[in-house]
Amino acid sequence: MQIYQNASLKPFHTFSIETSCEFLVIVESVDELISVYKNSDWKHLPKLVLGKGSNVLFTEHYEGVVVINRINGKKVVESEQAFHLHIKGGEDWPELVKWSTENGYSGLENLALIPGCAGSAPIQNIGAYGNEFKDFCEYVDVLWLEDFAQQRLTAEECQFGYRDSIFKREYQDKCVIVAVGLKLSKTWSPNTSYGPLQAIPQSELTPKRIFDEVCKVRMEKLPDPAKTGNAGSFFKNPVIEKDHFERLKQSFPNIVGYANNEKVKVAAGWLIDQCGFKGVSQNGAQVHPNQALVLVNKDNASAKDVIELAGRIVSEVSRRYGINLEHEVRFMNSSRETKLSECMGRK
Repeated sequence: MQIYQNASLKPFHTFSIETSCEFLVIVESVDELISVYKNSDWKHLPKLVLGKGSNVLFTEHYEGVVVINRINGKKVVESEQAFHLHIKGGEDWPELVKWSTENGYSGLENLALIPGCAGSAPIQNIGAYGNEFKDFCEYVDVLWLEDFAQQRLTAEECQFGYRDSIFKREYQDKCVIVAVGLKLSKTWSPNTSYGPLQAIPQSELTPKRIFDEVCKVRMEKLPDPAKTGNAGSFFKNPVIEKDHFERLKQSFPNIVGYANNEKVKVAAGWLIDQCGFKGVSQNGAQVHPNQALVLVNKDNASAKDVIELAGRIVSEVSRRYGINLEHEVRFMNSSRETKLSECMGRK
């Protein structure tokens, strides 16, 4: 276990914005994780567990303990119908998908190159190109922070929704995800329902071919956080009523939407692009010129720059389309998770 005081968080979150925390601790086992929460000196300090820091914006100095999850390990058990993967929470998600595809454990290929770690994946119910984490989740192992007991939750108990789970609601700050269980069917069924995957010829449909295509598209459309700080998709794709979508379609025939049960999921990137925000800057923050859904740290941006730019986007989309965008990125203030509206002084 490594402990740092008054530590910079810039290397530990992909936005790469200069901010800091009172204490930073790197843990490599569940026992080390427990020792952090049992430390009497830190008893009354807020605590935050980070994997790769790929979906977080620190809005100010964090007056507590940031715990970096480096609990790693993979195990595969084979049944007649499926491969069952037990993945510890600190495993890098993009490397996991690559490893899984290369070793014949197929199914995760549509989720290639989503930044983050395995322990973060259930919280957001990460998804891309027609698949979500919940589609493969068999269980989630958690450490309860009240008594440090470990429990295995079924996928149903996790209450997965669109970029949502029980870990963002009832269980927030009450447990830490230490491992996940993934069930990958031996009978592989490709999902090519979204975007460029539809163009893959039937004769070329393999898990590796889909994996390669997803990686290619993501690398072309999304900035590499190692080069340009960002947290991936900043906003969720809003889900609206069908009649709202039909009214919008009369005024904006090219609006992009997908059926979502009895509602319609609208492409947030399209909305932002049509509002003219591609390439727009707010001091050091910028809407990426090639992907309107991504806000980047172009030139030593501050959290305030990102907040103000995001606020401008939300206001204009609401004014033009009557749609309220929600941020997918988690906002952290000095002690807890917060929201864009609070950061901008609105109730």
